[in-house]
Amino acid sequence: MKKFILAVGLLSLAGGALAAGKPCEELKSEIAAKLDAKGVSGYSLEVVDKGAAADGKVVGTCEGGAKEIVYKRG
Repeated sequence: MKKFILAVGLLSLAGGALAAGKPCEELKSEIAAKLDAKGVSGYSLEVVDKGAAADGKVVGTCEGGAKEIVYKRG
């Protein structure tokens, strides 16, 4: 069981590393499509420099981790 949990953890880290290398607009479109498929409305996604003060939740990183995609409700 411990090996299974470790494997899942490593796979999730690897997936995050792959997503970090994507162009920002491509990743932003993918996130928007997932939110729309779940019926979420009234939101915005904004690409900001990593560490920049932003009101919202970071939902992705792009351009090798240099930028973040921030989700804002409203």
